[in-house]
Amino acid sequence: MEFRIAHLYAHFLNIYGDRGNIITLSQRAKWRDIEVKVDAIDIGQEADPDYYDFYFIGGGQDKQQIVIAEDLVKRATTLKAAVSGGAVVLTVCGGYQLLGHYYRPHEGPELKGISLLDAYTVAGNRRMIGNVVIKRDDNSTLVGFENHSGKTYLGKDVQPLGKIVVGNGNNGEDKSEGACQGTVYGTYLHGSLLPKNPAFADLLLSQALQRRYGAVQLKPLDDSLEAEAHKRALVLPA
Repeated sequence: MEFRIAHLYAHFLNIYGDRGNIITLSQRAKWRDIEVKVDAIDIGQEADPDYYDFYFIGGGQDKQQIVIAEDLVKRATTLKAAVSGGAVVLTVCGGYQLLGHYYRPHEGPELKGISLLDAYTVAGNRRMIGNVVIKRDDNSTLVGFENHSGKTYLGKDVQPLGKIVVGNGNNGEDKSEGACQGTVYGTYLHGSLLPKNPAFADLLLSQALQRRYGAVQLKPLDDSLEAEAHKRALVLPA
């Protein structure tokens, strides 16, 4: 098998170690003898929607978002076609915000999103920063680190990635964190997310491989170190 990753705007959006998500997915695939192909897709570069299994967009400052927002809108049709074909999309912070309908900053024009997620984001008056623990519907937990002032609100067609146990999450109000709509995921969890949450990493990997190979049973790995990192993150102060 081969696992094909498109890392969108790799040179613009990569704060708080977000590239670690790509490293983690790649290594967990290689440990299972799955060949991995990673391509950095920058502004103006095309990405064949029938080729890639997984798309990743990291986080950045407002100025980076402004730079890539227009280009992201131009590739909206391609990304929607990829998702319709079974590709998985994971976005963090700034990338997450632009997958919704729009991001409204404190100053300057509203940034149009691509509506892959039924959500919108407005700039808040307080910075939400610190460690985060969320609980998913299956009672599993995800851990990470948030640092954002944007407040994201979910629509009726999208589910939160989980409910806040520690931290602020999407907006500091409704106890939701992240978003999940089909195979499209958004989150504010930096730090980076997947190294400390191996079960979630494998969920994304198996969903992405299913696009071309059907249901895939991933070989178990020794995740004792990852489990210990996750366990310790659960008890860190906010």
